[in-house]
Amino acid sequence: MTAQDSATPTSAKAVTGPAEGPAAAPPTSRAAHRPATGGTLLAALGVAAFSLTFPGTAWALEGFGPWSATSCRLVLAGLLAGAALLIGRVPRPVRAQWPGLCVVAAGTVVGFPLLTTLALRTSTTSHAAVVVGLLPLTTAAYSTVRTGARHSRLFWVAALAGAVVVAGFALQQSGGAPTTGDLYLCGALLVCAAGYSEGGRLAREMPGWQVIGWALVLCLPVAAVGAVFALSAEPVRLTAHAVAGLLWVAIGSQFVGLWVWYRGMAAIGVARASQLQLAQPLLTLVWSVALLGEHLTPAAPLAALAVLVCIGVTQRAGR
Repeated sequence: MTAQDSATPTSAKAVTGPAEGPAAAPPTSRAAHRPATGGTLLAALGVAAFSLTFPGTAWALEGFGPWSATSCRLVLAGLLAGAALLIGRVPRPVRAQWPGLCVVAAGTVVGFPLLTTLALRTSTTSHAAVVVGLLPLTTAAYSTVRTGARHSRLFWVAALAGAVVVAGFALQQSGGAPTTGDLYLCGALLVCAAGYSEGGRLAREMPGWQVIGWALVLCLPVAAVGAVFALSAEPVRLTAHAVAGLLWVAIGSQFVGLWVWYRGMAAIGVARASQLQLAQPLLTLVWSVALLGEHLTPAAPLAALAVLVCIGVTQRAGR
């Protein structure tokens, strides 16, 4: 910048006078608001992708065993991620980032898909979706312990209210007592909350797609070996539903969905983004009826309304 260039803003300010004062503030405010709006949109797109995970898994289980479906899902997503990292010539993560990537891999890439797939052998997708509605609360709690973040009392009251709604709905669906599938789903909640929180933290240091990309590549060797053994031990029946379900959970849920989700969490924070997932069970209920023909109880609309109210309160309190 030359001396003449440096003097230009001063001269312009002298001519325009007050126009540089309050009138200049709104563009700055709008610019600061855009990242939060974009982050919320990305996180919402991730939730939309995740809402199809259980129906997609149910379709995949029509032709694959639970271990085959999980391992093949990881292999396909890992190959896609590896190709994207190679094409983009992405440098390897630094040493300090690998522990967090291991948590993402163990929780989000392996633990959650495997445990939910095992649960769906005996649970309906609608029941599983409502139980997993507790994920926002477990994610927010893990993030608070891990990062020391502080949130308002209203935020936690609304988050707990949402958790109570989905837990009550789940118990009503199962007759008042947890099932074996519920135990698998509770385990999935715990490991996924850790994976989401660590992934959201890492997404502040590297693009979100690289976080999930490296986590998938990290699991690829084990997943490939597991796929060989699982496919030889479990019967396989290649139907249109089975293939479509497997492709969706591998590409749509495991890679693209997590990509936009981690980018959204990096922009608006783990706890606040996690509350958007309260809408995920409601979307999955819709897909369960539309794609799987499942029948819902009359309590579903009431639970949907209550959860949507909780989402609005937590988002407002999070600001």
